[in-house]
Parts: sequence; C-alpha cells; structure tokens
Amino acid sequence: MYFPKPMRLVALACVLLLLFLMFEIFHKPQPIKEPRIVYPDMMEDPNLKETHEPTGKLWRAADDYAAGNPSSSRINATILSLVRNSEINGMIQSMRDLERTWNHKFNYPWTFFNDEPFTAEFKERTRAETNASCHYELIPKEHWAVPAWINDDLFRESAKMLAEQGIQYGDVVSYHQMCRWYSGLFYRHPALQHTRYYWRVEPNVHFFCDVDYDVFRYMHDHNKTYGFTINLYDAPQSIPTLWPETLKFLEAHPEHNKDETLTARPWLEDKERRPGHNQKANGYSTCHFWSNFEIADMEFWRGKAYEDYFNHLDRAGGFFYERWGDAPVHSIGVGLFEDASRIHWFRDIGYQHIPYFNCPNSPKCQGCKKGLFTDGDDFLFKEDCRPNWFKYVGMG
Repeated sequence: MYFPKPMRLVALACVLLLLFLMFEIFHKPQPIKEPRIVYPDMMEDPNLKETHEPTGKLWRAADDYAAGNPSSSRINATILSLVRNSEINGMIQSMRDLERTWNHKFNYPWTFFNDEPFTAEFKERTRAETNASCHYELIPKEHWAVPAWINDDLFRESAKMLAEQGIQYGDVVSYHQMCRWYSGLFYRHPALQHTRYYWRVEPNVHFFCDVDYDVFRYMHDHNKTYGFTINLYDAPQSIPTLWPETLKFLEAHPEHNKDETLTARPWLEDKERRPGHNQKANGYSTCHFWSNFEIADMEFWRGKAYEDYFNHLDRAGGFFYERWGDAPVHSIGVGLFEDASRIHWFRDIGYQHIPYFNCPNSPKCQGCKKGLFTDGDDFLFKEDCRPNWFKYVGMG
C-alpha cells in the first residue's frame, strides 16, 4: 500500500514522539554526584552538625590588637611559612585568605623562612598584604644540608626505590630536607628563640571561615599544645622503620614513657580500620595530623622528650633513606609524649590543602561545602583518619 510522503513524515514523527515518551517514562536519570559524607566508622561527618567556637574565655579583636601597638593583647606568637621566592603567587593567595578571615583583626607577625635569600619582590608583595610586621629569615646551612652521617650512595639508591614505588617526592632531595627541618630544627632558629606559638601556613592553601577570636590566646589559656584540622593516613611504604625506631627509643628512654591512658597511643597503633597499613608500617596505623596546618606550642618541641626523640630519629637516617615526613613525626611525638586532652581539633576553621578539606557547618564560612572532606576521586575518602581519632580520643 502506498502512502503519500506527507503521511509518511507524520507517521515517522509519531513513532519518534512515542519513543521519546517511553524513554522519559522508563529511564531513571543518574543522580548528580555529591561529595560523600558518610564514613564506615561514623554515622555522619561531625562537620555536618552546626559548628560553634570553642567554649570558655576567648579574646576578641576589641581587646586591642591594633597593628604596631607594643601594648596590645598579642602574645609571643607568629604565623610561620617555609616558602621559596618562586612560590610568591601561592603565598599571596594564602596570606589574603588568612588576613581576610582572621589576621586583619589580630595583626600577628608573619615570619618567612627560605634556604636562599628572599628577593625584593617577595618582600614588597608580602608586606603589601598585611598591616602586621613581616620577617624574612635565612635557614642556617647546618640546618638544611644533608647531615654528614648520611651515606650519599645509599640515599640515592633509596630515593630511586621510593620513586619506583610511587612515593610522592621520594626522589626530591629538598623535600627530605624540608621534612627534617620541620620535624626538629625550625624551632631552633634564632629568629624564633623568644617565640612560643606558631601557626604554620603554606602557599596555595585556602581559609573559608571568619575566626573572631585569638587562636594563640585560646591555646595558651586552655593549656593546649597542638591544634589540627585534617587527620590522614600516610603511605606505609614511606615510613616502614619509623615505628620500630620509635619503639627502640621508648625502650632506651623509659623516663619519657607516659601513662598510655592519657595519650593518643591507641590512635597511633590501631590495626582494625586499615590493617594493611599497620602491617606494612610495622605496628603504626600511619594516622597523622596533616601538618601543613598546625597551630602549636614550640615549648613542647623544645622539651627534653621530643628533642631526645628527634635526635634519635635523625641519627637513624630515615629522613633520607626513607621518606619520614614531619607530619607523622610530629604526630607520634605529641601522641606519645603529651596528654591527648592537650591536642585540639580546630573544627571551626575552614581549610583546604589540595585535595582535602575541613569544612564546618557555620554561617561564618563561605565557599566550602559543609562536611566536605575531599572533592577528589572516591579512593581518597579512605585516607580520612578522623574516625580513629574520634574513637580513641574524642572531638575536643
């Protein structure tokens, strides 16, 4: 049977319309991918709950923090950054965020460190970002150089093996030097001799929330030693002998052993959540505070327990033969030699260092999705060690 062309076109249009309607009825659209916020060991991310400032007395900007005032309420503290001249743009980004959210109210000084002299451009541009004073310090060569007791051939071979295992920065000499410097040498710099507290800030980080109290005064008044925002697992291949060396130190120095019920040692030794990490790291969970953000009391690092511990690790050579980072070294230090009650989660400070976040649920925060841990690939979610911290220590 022959149908005129107009009728064939109408029939085709009807068939296409029918197929479209069937597709709309039976097709289930894929939901928009949202950041995961539920964790195996937690009912939900605690940052989904409304976030408030810490309790107790807090010092406000109204308490006289004007720049240049020698009688201000500031205590002996500084914002601290190890940064290269070539990282100036990233440093400006970080300064603008922290000045906008916090330091324009309190005007704490910035202290910059480098293993090379800072350029005039670096000094000019950083000074333009703050009303606070800025200090530019050169790291002593003896603090930065590879120690004489490190075997160069073994170091090069170890760095090659780390790179083959995919350990980030494992074959970058300056990264090993940086980890060692931050682990046990930065607080010995003459420029910090009379400084007690510091807030570490790196280039290319973000701060999202208005912080309306003096965090250094909070640390001092509430007897806190160490403050963090992000708590992660480390790559066990980078630190296989760190925990065995730690146990050797504890056996050789029983005077530094604290009552375990007062410390975060169970967090350091957990083997339930990621048993493979504990096994590869020879008894260490690899949980650590991500030290690109840390607010801490240098009197702890200067104390005999930590100084003895760092010197033991330094002589063992793992800062170079492996990739012992300052993050696990600091974390083990405060986890073993300090009361857990003196370690504080700054849950109200919104922070990002790619690819991880600390995102509070607060009207004071902008540009940070509450409860977001990472905006990266799904495999990154298992790197969150906060559930272990909450399990063994709590959320204080």
